[in-house]
Amino acid sequence: MKIYNYLFVVLLGVNLTFAQKTPVKSSSPVNKPKLVVGIIVDQMRYDFLYRFYDKYSEFGIKKMMNQGFNCRNNQYHYASTVTGPGHAHVYNGSSPAISGIIGNEWYNSQSNKSVYVVEDSLVKTVGNGSEVAGKMSPKNMKVITVTDQLRIASQFNSKVIGVAIKDRGAILPAGHSGTAFWYDSKTNNWISSSHYMEKLPEWVNVFNNQKLPEKYTANLWTPLLDLKQYSETEEDDQAYEANLTGESKAVFPHKVQTSNIANSPYGNTLTTDFALAALSNEKLGKGSFTDFLAISYSSPDYVGHSFGPQSKEIEDVYLKLDLEIKRLLENLDNQVGVGNYTVFLSADHGVAEIPAFLKKNKVNAGLFLGTEIEKLSESILDKKFGDGQWVLSESNYQLYLNTKLLDEKKIELGEVVSTLQKELLKVE
Repeated sequence: MKIYNYLFVVLLGVNLTFAQKTPVKSSSPVNKPKLVVGIIVDQMRYDFLYRFYDKYSEFGIKKMMNQGFNCRNNQYHYASTVTGPGHAHVYNGSSPAISGIIGNEWYNSQSNKSVYVVEDSLVKTVGNGSEVAGKMSPKNMKVITVTDQLRIASQFNSKVIGVAIKDRGAILPAGHSGTAFWYDSKTNNWISSSHYMEKLPEWVNVFNNQKLPEKYTANLWTPLLDLKQYSETEEDDQAYEANLTGESKAVFPHKVQTSNIANSPYGNTLTTDFALAALSNEKLGKGSFTDFLAISYSSPDYVGHSFGPQSKEIEDVYLKLDLEIKRLLENLDNQVGVGNYTVFLSADHGVAEIPAFLKKNKVNAGLFLGTEIEKLSESILDKKFGDGQWVLSESNYQLYLNTKLLDEKKIELGEVVSTLQKELLKVE
């Protein structure tokens, strides 16, 4: 039976993917990996694999593509393809209606307030971080993950560690019973919460004391190659790209602040640094049970939102991310051993083109603003039923109606819905 060192899985949102192998005979021992490494690249579009392929190194993304399995033609089975649900459902195989992870945030009609996907008022920050940054846990996720199942199957001897700049990118993959660490941009430190521990492991304090964010951002963000070689993306100077803090133009070179290190390739480098520190200090893959290291690279999402998927910046981020994955694989080979681990690569969601880019190239495009629909819906219902707060909130393109007010005025829900349908269909 051929053993593959790398399992390359790029999922367009599907959560259960199977690679078939020759059945193992009952007399044969089960060959378990010492370590599973899950990589989520936040906002990675499928075409980025091929658009930048010729410029990738031979031992990063290209190695995974050529030596692993590529699961193609998958589909999301839910609507809100954003960071929280994306990370949760790659790891739990569920859907938002069942898992409870229906967005990055949502409106809770019982408490009449917005809920952040991993917020938890009952826990506290662990480490040298801001008070709010550490009040996070996986409690809003109502199902368990593959990492939870691994812990249960080993009587909790398997180690599971989630690492990401974004809290939700670390917490949801680590499940309920693993351990998660994330980056606090207010203090430039990696932190956790009391859901996982009472104090940080000493190696995390040592890592934070290196002051790597300050060291990285002391240098300008310059492209890996000459910009003329970045032929897969449009010209650098575009009016619809966002400026980084303190900059007057969204063009290279960029001066990055520690507070927005995630908006640059330095965020990916910092994530790899921390993941490798966890690998070494927690001795992942060194025990008798299979361990799991869940890594999420958040910077591609931040850069994509700031500059767009056709920008020089996004091309540079992916060429440098390729080198980070190369560094990760090399360390896994050296520390865990070739053939002793399995790694997969996926994405939590993709990204649409910037409307201004499409319009510039004569493609019909525009913006849909949920808040504007909320205002219009209020106006429609005021005109039909009289003044009142008919819509309590708009969240994830959904309207939350004031059912208490409907009951008081003896108005049927169906009548409200049909009224809104009739009028909103007139909106382009």
